[in-house]
Formats: sequence, structure tokens, C-alpha cells
Amino acid sequence: MAEFPSKVSTRTSSPAQGVGASVSALRPDLGFVRSALGVLALLQLVLGLLVWALIADTPYHLYPAYGWVMFVAVFLWLVTIVFFVIYLFQLHMKLYMVPWPLVLLIFFVAATVLYITAFIACAAAVDLTSLRGSRPYNQRSAASFFACLVMIAYGVSAFFSFRAWRGVGSNAATSQMAGGYS
Repeated sequence: MAEFPSKVSTRTSSPAQGVGASVSALRPDLGFVRSALGVLALLQLVLGLLVWALIADTPYHLYPAYGWVMFVAVFLWLVTIVFFVIYLFQLHMKLYMVPWPLVLLIFFVAATVLYITAFIACAAAVDLTSLRGSRPYNQRSAASFFACLVMIAYGVSAFFSFRAWRGVGSNAATSQMAGGYS
């Protein structure tokens, strides 16, 4: 048996300490914007903005149904912005203790259900609250249409999130390399 060499050269290193190292690493991940999750998030942001902007431009405060639509549209729009920023700047990688696929699945399923109720409330109240052909009628009809589209977008995101949560079509190596989104 060969003897262990008496002189062994070892070198150790430690990760960068301090807040400055993590702040400088905040760069937008353009790959996320091109991914299915990123495109759907942008679609949800644009369509959600259209829903609440169209309703906000009418006297919605007189009708409780539109108050609900506004709540759903604005709340989910803001939460979607938060998730978009988290994924755009890869903060989900720094917050590794959070089960992000499950969090996104729960959010997208809840958003889909909330938008189903908002779409039904908005569409059902159009004829009851405005005169056909008037500006508020057209805006509320358009908001109903866009609420349906954003509901579908959240539903598709829920489907993709379910697949990511279950690990369908990927393994640990590919999901790590893809950054957690497909």
C-alpha cells in the first residue's frame, strides 16, 4: 500500500458574504419572458389590466357585481405582478425553501375560480346595468370578454403548474437547468 504523501496542498473557499453580492446578482432572466409561464404571465397582466381599466371607467360603484369584478381583477393583477417579478429576477431560486410549483398551482387554480365568478358576474350584469349601445354597455361587454380570456389564461397556467408540480415530462436535472419553468 502506498504511503499517504506528507505534503498535501488544499485550498478552501467560501461563498461571498454580505448583501451586496446578492443584490448585484439581480439581473432579469429573459429566458423566463420567452417561456410558456412568462408569456402567460404577460398575457394575464395585459388582459387583467384591460378588465379593470374598462370597468373602472364606468360608474361601477353603483353596482355590487362590478365591485366584485374590480376586486378580483385588481387583486389578481397585483399578485401576478409579484410572481412575475419573483420569476423574472430569479428570486424563486434564492427562496429555495418555498415549494414554488405548489404555490403557483394553488394561486393559478384560485385565480381561475375567482375569474370564473368575476366573468359570470360581469357578463350577467351588463344588460341589467346599462343601455344597449351606450358607452358603459360597450365597456362592460368588453370587460366581460377580456375577463373570459384572462380566466382561460389562468386556467392554462394552472394546467402547466399542475404538470410542473407533478413532474410530468421532466426530471430533476432538466427542471433545474430550465430554472423551474418550461
